[in-house]
Amino acid sequence: MGAVRIGIIALAALAAILLAFMVRGMIAPKKAEAPVAVAPAPPPKPMAQVLVAKHDLAIGARLSAADLGWQPWPVEALNAAFVTDGAVPAPQPQGAEKVAKKAAQATQDLVIGSGPMQAFEGAIVKDPIAQGEPITARKVLRAGDSNFMAVVLKPGMRAMSIPINAETAAGGFILPGDRVDVLQSRPGPDGKGFMTETLMRNLRVLAIDQKPEAAKDSRAMVGAVAVLEVPAGDTPVLARGKAQGEMQLVLRSYADLAGGASRGSPQRGNTGMRIYRGGQMTEVGSR
Repeated sequence: MGAVRIGIIALAALAAILLAFMVRGMIAPKKAEAPVAVAPAPPPKPMAQVLVAKHDLAIGARLSAADLGWQPWPVEALNAAFVTDGAVPAPQPQGAEKVAKKAAQATQDLVIGSGPMQAFEGAIVKDPIAQGEPITARKVLRAGDSNFMAVVLKPGMRAMSIPINAETAAGGFILPGDRVDVLQSRPGPDGKGFMTETLMRNLRVLAIDQKPEAAKDSRAMVGAVAVLEVPAGDTPVLARGKAQGEMQLVLRSYADLAGGASRGSPQRGNTGMRIYRGGQMTEVGSR
């Protein structure tokens, strides 16, 4: 037998052995894989409902139901200053129950007889509040709180009071938030007639007496003093008017509120005045 045949037979035998091992590996059952240990999911954290701002609130903004909402908050992260809906979830992690009870008690202290959200409606923002930030008592002011009027005032404006009565305040139908003109009638130059002048236009009424808002369902308020929002540079106009005599508030229509507060007459040039004598009106000019 030649060497070539012996080599061919040896290669064939080797190939047969390799093929047998391959077939055996394919037919033999695979060993079961060891199960992988899966860590159990942590239990869900108990959540409370916290009163937050739905959008950014600037200083001086008056809160309404559209500005406030409830947001889930981890009980373990509750602060005693947060306002909750009063529901304390269970079970509580160690120490969280005490914090939740403090938050619920703080809510009850804020208002008795109404919901926490209703307690903040009408309040004025004292410090800026970001969207999603919890509403806290130290960031808002409500009627009767100190510095309430200073926060209500817009930048560059001043609060000034003038005496009123039912006759000079549209029969009491002028309420806080309305816009008014301030008129004054005084004796004419010759002392026989009298002249009427518009001192200021489109002033916002901040309060009647010490009430910055009318009572619920109230249609009229009769008071002795009206607090008006006046531009800082125009306060001398009303100060002189108070020294010269009685002033009258004229209620403006809601359809006529465009523009800001302004003086009734130009500061320079000729100003017209109306003088009444014996029931007759005469317009005269003065420089």
